[in-house]
Amino acid sequence: MIDISKVKYRLVAMDEKGKKVNVTDFVTDLSWEETEKEIAARISFTAFNKKTEKGRVSSIIKLGTLLILFASAGGKEQEVVRGNVVDWNPSFSDSYEKFTCKAYDSLYNFQSSQDNVYYSSGIGTQSVITKLFNKWGIKVGEYKGPNVTHGKLKYQNDSLSDIVLDILKEAKKKGGKKCFPRDNKGKVDIIPYGANSPVYRFESAENVISLEHSISTSELVTRVKVVGQSTKKKQGKVEAVLNGQTNKYGIRQKLVIKSKSDKLADAKKEAQDILDEQGYPQSDINITLPDIPFVRKGDLIYIKAGTLNNYYYAKSIRHQVDTGEMDLELKKANKTIVSNNKVTNSKSYKVGDIVDFKGGTHYISSEKSSKGYSVAAGKAKITIIKQGAAHPYHLIHADSKSKVYGWVDEGTF
Repeated sequence: MIDISKVKYRLVAMDEKGKKVNVTDFVTDLSWEETEKEIAARISFTAFNKKTEKGRVSSIIKLGTLLILFASAGGKEQEVVRGNVVDWNPSFSDSYEKFTCKAYDSLYNFQSSQDNVYYSSGIGTQSVITKLFNKWGIKVGEYKGPNVTHGKLKYQNDSLSDIVLDILKEAKKKGGKKCFPRDNKGKVDIIPYGANSPVYRFESAENVISLEHSISTSELVTRVKVVGQSTKKKQGKVEAVLNGQTNKYGIRQKLVIKSKSDKLADAKKEAQDILDEQGYPQSDINITLPDIPFVRKGDLIYIKAGTLNNYYYAKSIRHQVDTGEMDLELKKANKTIVSNNKVTNSKSYKVGDIVDFKGGTHYISSEKSSKGYSVAAGKAKITIIKQGAAHPYHLIHADSKSKVYGWVDEGTF
């Protein structure tokens, strides 16, 4: 259980001597975001150029300054994002002096660069991804991505981030997981979509600030043909046909061209991926929720509100620190992949709330070693909350169905 009311951020700047300076009190309009089309995360804010013990804020936060954003939610503080200042824009008036800043993480130089890339046939995914990032001085940290064998890889004047994403996409066609790169404290991790744990749940209209949801079949695909390469004398031979929802929506067809060096199984896997991605009506979902600092792009969340009742990937996300909100663009997850993930409810409970106790054990104290007794389910009132305790909620029954009168665990109501 995360207590949204206890979410706090702290912005730290590294000065020229490598010392951390807390600049939280001098910034406003603070936000950080990860967009669908960029692999680098961005921090944005306005800073008031006031005097501090270290000098004016403008002497601390300058072009190239490393910024680290920490967050907590009633527990231990942890780093959520970092970046170096790329944009620094001052402005003046009679009453104050300020400047706006944008900082990007370690992947910014990489995504802003182009190169020519060639690797001969037989190289593995992990090897080529590691070589590309190492060339730009970025160490690969955790690699949970695919590691299939590729054919010849050749890119001319292409964006480096596009090259990496294309290689990961090709690896997925060959049976690997759908993965993406993400900065983690200055290193790059290659991780699958939806690999986060816990998975946060939003199951009440009270937890949804705004929701826009549209559904369209304009990009629907219901049939994919695997076709061999054509020659000057004849068309390529149809080697496989995969059907999706042809009975419901008719035939909307795409082709997968299989080269002579490709295996039929790989081509069919690519065709099936197209049906998995585009074989159903596509949704555009934009939602604003209470801010949970630990949710990032690529994470899986569960939402049951309005027209939504499923697991969804965060295609993009913007955390608005000052307002305590986060804006997300979502994509529905076709398959349930959360069997090994810890699922956490995002609802913030307070003393006085009436809850539905599921039944189970109540304890004589909040301590881990306390005695417990089994009681039936029913309505109950929260009378005490001790965050971080083994049994953090004290309940007293509010109807005749249950006799709960003690300390209970998270997730029992």
